[in-house]
Amino acid sequence: MSGILEEAYQRFHATGPEFDGALSNHGPMAVEAMVRHGHEREVHAWIDWYGARLDEPPRGLNPVTGENWREALGDRKRAMDWIAYMQREVRLRPWRDLLAEWWPRLLPGIVGGATHGVIRVGHCVRALLAEEPSQEISAGPRLEEFAHALGYWAALAKPLEVATPPRSGDAAAASALAAVPSVANQSISIGYRMSQLGETPGWSAAFEALRTPGTPEQAADLLAAVADAAVRDYLRRGQGNPVMLVHASTAPNAVLRTLPALPKRLWIPSLDAAWLATAAVTAAYRNTEAPAADVAAAIAQTGNAQETFDRAVRHRDEHAVKFADAALDSFERTADKEALAAATRATLMIQAAA
Repeated sequence: MSGILEEAYQRFHATGPEFDGALSNHGPMAVEAMVRHGHEREVHAWIDWYGARLDEPPRGLNPVTGENWREALGDRKRAMDWIAYMQREVRLRPWRDLLAEWWPRLLPGIVGGATHGVIRVGHCVRALLAEEPSQEISAGPRLEEFAHALGYWAALAKPLEVATPPRSGDAAAASALAAVPSVANQSISIGYRMSQLGETPGWSAAFEALRTPGTPEQAADLLAAVADAAVRDYLRRGQGNPVMLVHASTAPNAVLRTLPALPKRLWIPSLDAAWLATAAVTAAYRNTEAPAADVAAAIAQTGNAQETFDRAVRHRDEHAVKFADAALDSFERTADKEALAAATRATLMIQAAA
């Protein structure tokens, strides 16, 4: 099955990064997860199904350069300009160097586009790191996907218009996440929901509560704990919005996957940005706690890790696949079966809403 991921990337690079106006193309992310978990044989059939809804790449508007990039940052209409820029750059220098340069520029806008930019980068970096031990990467679909992912994030990267004071708390990840309040009006777009954060009682205190790590290694451990807490939180609170709330865990997990490719000086800022993404998405979409019977039913229907991922693939939904992938990462770190049950519940709820 060698080359399946490369073939999949090539097919998706003939489509646009978004479709139906502003929906993110999840294809490259989902197929990377499918290949990683042994579903290579289903990839092309899945692309046939998913790709039918995608659009052709839009035209570029004005080339991004080393001089004008600041004015183009966060302009999703310039997505193809950004992708073309990253395609040029990745041919000129090692991908890790390009990542290290752009990562701190893009982190402040991690929530832009509902975090899809950083998630796509995280999936691609995992694919690049998986290939590195066996061969030197100089060209090919994986590098092309890196350019598409990084360029797409640059087009989405808009900082939240809410004050984020330095954290001063000492709370563990699960406790800090549990304290995040919900915005008052959970309707309309993610932008409207997040515009309420600054006026939401308890938001600042909850955001500041997460402890501050003293070393890059501590930041990595705390980031993993944030991703794990968000997965488990979904089990009981995911019904607020079964699709959108998956990003509270997939975003920090994407950052965590990227850390090994980044200089350690960027690990603590990466935690800070990922925590903001998790807390903001949680505040925007988390709702009341699910009935205990629903949680128990999800736990009862959950098998082992492979069975959990297989269920998501059978359902086909891209969010179910990506969340199951993140949940399996969490289960591997913690051996907590609630992580797998959260993936089961996500698949069931997304399937019911389809």
